[in-house]
Amino acid sequence: MPNERHPAIEGWFTIDDEPALLGQKCAACGTIAFPPVAGSCPNPACLSDDLAKVPLSRSGTVWSYTDAHYQPPSPYVPTTDPYEPFAIAAVELEVEQIIVLGQVAAGFGIRDLEVGSAVDLVLEPLETKEGIDHLIWRWRPRLEAAQS
Repeated sequence: MPNERHPAIEGWFTIDDEPALLGQKCAACGTIAFPPVAGSCPNPACLSDDLAKVPLSRSGTVWSYTDAHYQPPSPYVPTTDPYEPFAIAAVELEVEQIIVLGQVAAGFGIRDLEVGSAVDLVLEPLETKEGIDHLIWRWRPRLEAAQS
């Protein structure tokens, strides 16, 4: 029987069959931001507080990337003992053209990434506790890009 699934961060992404990050869009100026935050529009030229949660693109292109050779401090949750480095990608979303940072999917590293290469949003367990997978979003290089 598969584990129950919950987002590690409530309200930042969906966990259905086609997961999506959840951003917010300002009704007054059209600014789109991620992650969603309470308050007013993140555009300093706009004072509106009319913000709606919107699903964001599930794909994008790598804007920049690096790997984490050191274990980040708390609240980072280590997934291996001893710590194993992982790749991080800054991804420009396909439609919104905003940059969203995230880990690269398990099994992929910086050798699988290039600036401008295509990636897709996936969900993977951050940790499993008491039979519950606490999910986080990650960026998976497209198979054709990863094989070249």
